Amino acid sequence: MNNWTQRWDDRYSSEEFAYGTAPNNFLKEQIQKLNPAAILFPAEGEGRNAIFAAKLGWEVSAFDISEEGKNKALKLAESSNVSIDYRVGELETLDFKKDQFDAIALIYAHFPAEIKSLIHKQLNQYLKQNGIIIFEAFSKKHLEYLAVNEKVGGPKDIESLFSIEEIQSDFPDYEILQLEETEIELSEGLFHNGKGSVIRFIGRKR
Repeated sequence: MNNWTQRWDDRYSSEEFAYGTAPNNFLKEQIQKLNPAAILFPAEGEGRNAIFAAKLGWEVSAFDISEEGKNKALKLAESSNVSIDYRVGELETLDFKKDQFDAIALIYAHFPAEIKSLIHKQLNQYLKQNGIIIFEAFSKKHLEYLAVNEKVGGPKDIESLFSIEEIQSDFPDYEILQLEETEIELSEGLFHNGKGSVIRFIGRKR
């Protein structure tokens, strides 16, 4: 097991949910504007966002590198009386189909810096034409917030954080419905608490 996988297994192995069981606010607000269909949640951890979507009637697929995350997500799904397709492993090994999804939700999906753009480009093939990306993650400016308050969480290296320019570059064939860098107040479980700087992006695939 590599260090990256070990790190997330360690974080998700406790009884408590690392980021809580309530959905992310931006995801919650955006997904309710769409008609339920097939959606993919990359780097979904303990499943809070995937379960919320399933409760709304979405057909939900999710993946992560952490077996511990999957175990927690499936428990949460069971207690919520919904089912989700949750796979563990690297994206290219998971057998998702081209044009399988109507939406992809990237919520704090901070992949290792050297592969984050590659993953975005790989995900593109699984989204149907006119499909929607919902994205929220920490911006490069977030390091300033992290220096003041470690409890807000997020990567500590600038390469793992996002800029507006990176999103434009990673998703070139999208109609941009929203793209902004903004300060928000986070209150999500044990690891996202306080003011942070995020990139929010809603795009429709051309």
